[in-house]
Amino acid sequence: MANPEDQEHLRLLLPNFLSARECKELEFIHKSNCTVGYRPNVFSTTLSHLIATNCAHLIMPFVPIRERLKEKVEEFFGCEYELFVEFTGLISWSRGASIGWHSDDNRPYLKQRHFAAVCYLNNYGDDFKGGRFHFQDGDLATIVPSSGDVVIYTADSRNTHSVDEVTGGERLTMALWFSRDAAHDEDAKLITLLSRTPLSNKSPELLLPLPASSNMYWFSLDHASSDDQFGFDICCARLHVLGYDVVYSDEKISCSNIPELLIERLRLARGDELFDYEFVNILHALQVVQFYCWKTSDLKFAQVESTIKVVPLSQSQRDKSLRLKSESLKDRHLAESVFSSEGAKHSHWAQLTVAVAMWGDYVHRLHKELVICLPHWNSHQSIFHLSFDDK
Repeated sequence: MANPEDQEHLRLLLPNFLSARECKELEFIHKSNCTVGYRPNVFSTTLSHLIATNCAHLIMPFVPIRERLKEKVEEFFGCEYELFVEFTGLISWSRGASIGWHSDDNRPYLKQRHFAAVCYLNNYGDDFKGGRFHFQDGDLATIVPSSGDVVIYTADSRNTHSVDEVTGGERLTMALWFSRDAAHDEDAKLITLLSRTPLSNKSPELLLPLPASSNMYWFSLDHASSDDQFGFDICCARLHVLGYDVVYSDEKISCSNIPELLIERLRLARGDELFDYEFVNILHALQVVQFYCWKTSDLKFAQVESTIKVVPLSQSQRDKSLRLKSESLKDRHLAESVFSSEGAKHSHWAQLTVAVAMWGDYVHRLHKELVICLPHWNSHQSIFHLSFDDK
């Protein structure tokens, strides 16, 4: 068993630790919920953010992965039953993002981090360019990100590392840090947040996402300013690069009031066609569209039972949609550059109709699992995987 006290460099690469499905599911969660990240050109999705935006059910896909990773880290570093998950987050790096040589404990407020795991969710070369991971010295000096691979290492100066600048696409990872200090246990904090959230009511309305404040979704090159006139709204930008236009149901809404637009009902359009289904807010629309992107291969063979309503887009709707785009995407070129890997998909309205229903079934299933788990988590003050075979 490895002993961190008598080895200079401790790290391990775990090829194909995550399945392709797990990677795609986490990608869906991130691309439909992420906010501006902790450094320029970075986007993040934390578990606490999912809970705060009425998407607590979306933490369920993380649970078995966190558990498996913690066990692997404890086994490799010889500290069984000693570790707590200190942080879990999805992080994507867009064009221009990089990080110089540093160690994870080089900031005083992060001294509680003892081990780290970086899970790669997409592929170098295919999904993004640049962004290779380097250790300053020792074995595994350079890691080329490959979907499903995980690298674990001691979060200290023995594993000083850097990440090359991303020059194209979007580099997507899940990052976890582990601590020996129970005071920094992420589980206890998340359980407290979940206990304050009404979960037992299964009304569909309670499972719809609620956007956070608008400044959390406003991206600009001036990372310190949310008022940058040359930025864009992340939600609108992701829909735009996938080929969708937004049409608000209430034509009296001011296109210049971005905070108001985040929570208003809307429809989606493409070209001259309007998909006549009302989404509760833009985060709801984005989740369904990203779910559609994730499940495209499954939807090709799905049977459509309901009547598909696609109507012509009126000139007034088109004009207002264009005005909205000019406000929400003040720098359209930047938005298209940052999310260049998305690529517009040909819209099959019939499949999107099915995706709406499948997305509903998906979130209800996760919600049911969460409701079953929460009493056990409360009792143990720990988040762990339960089998639902007999539930």
